[in-house]
Amino acid sequence: MNIFTEELEEHKKTIEKIYHLNEIIIKTCEEITKAIKRGNKILIFGNGGSAADAQHMAGELINRFLKEREPYPAVALTTDTSTLTSISNDYSFEYVFSRQIKALAREGDIAIGITTSGNSENVIEGLKEARRKNCITVGLLGKDGGKAKRFCHYPLIVPVSSTPRIQEMHILIIHTICKIVEEIVDSA
Repeated sequence: MNIFTEELEEHKKTIEKIYHLNEIIIKTCEEITKAIKRGNKILIFGNGGSAADAQHMAGELINRFLKEREPYPAVALTTDTSTLTSISNDYSFEYVFSRQIKALAREGDIAIGITTSGNSENVIEGLKEARRKNCITVGLLGKDGGKAKRFCHYPLIVPVSSTPRIQEMHILIIHTICKIVEEIVDSA
């Protein structure tokens, strides 16, 4: 077997392990839709590849995914380098998301933390702060969900240990959420 075929087979096996997320993804989309209709926003955050996923998701929500529509209010908390570096310098990297959530979030907003391990301290701190601010918390998580799952109203856990496979499923979930939200918001 060549490497590409091996990767495809592993990817296929991972997809089979996330079918159980269907119901929780639908509930997550309903919460996001309600938040958008109320005038709330979606705050998305993660590290490394998950930071890129946060930016990707915010871009799909603000601009459009598949339909021509009004923009949805979404912010990737991973893009303001001055804020990220000042919080890291003055406090700790552990608080780069929680300080932003403390400043920007209001009750009813959606906070989406992305961590493949489920144990990124700054993502956990962000989710904790979002809960204190009465936001709905969603976790795009991997492995067993780690410590982060305790702070998520909607933990979307990809139950494998391979970081690349978790990231691939996170993008699939993000695209699915964007598609469903567009369908629900535009049908009302």
